[in-house]
Amino acid sequence: MARIEAGEKITELSLPDYTGGVFSLDAVKGKRYLLSFFRFASCPFCNLRVHQLVSHFQEFGDQFTVVAIFDADQQELSRSALRHQAPFPILADKDNRYYRRFGVERSYLGVLKGMLMRFHQLCYSVVVKGNIPLKIGGHVATMPLNLLVDEDGVVKYAHYGRDEGDHLPLAVVKKFALTGDVPD
Repeated sequence: MARIEAGEKITELSLPDYTGGVFSLDAVKGKRYLLSFFRFASCPFCNLRVHQLVSHFQEFGDQFTVVAIFDADQQELSRSALRHQAPFPILADKDNRYYRRFGVERSYLGVLKGMLMRFHQLCYSVVVKGNIPLKIGGHVATMPLNLLVDEDGVVKYAHYGRDEGDHLPLAVVKKFALTGDVPD
């Protein structure tokens, strides 16, 4: 399971979305996008991040989108994703096919680190936003992966999360969406 690196091209991606449809890369052809791998469907950190992406989506412009993938089956994902009303696809990879292909990592230490370092975010997500992880359908130790992908399907930047809530800052996503620039 090797990490994906900047410069590699994403040529195939086909998964069910939370509504029962099937996503393919044709849906993002000619656009920049954030390919974001999340943990299990009811993960408080993940659902908070999806909420943030939905809330800021208009700021990213119309030549950019997000493709969110969860370590979950379609039915489980639909229970969590439906309430977001996301303007972007939220996909289920219950067999971890793409998680393995893109080298998504697992770390129990990262889970513990995230709970301790991001305790305030965890509390906000659970208490205020109601993201209560009643069922953990995917692997609990899955770490996030954020890929910034250009219009030609080439990965321009890969961010492997060091803990369960470690995602690219929204400012980095927005800058890439509007200019194509990536962090050094």
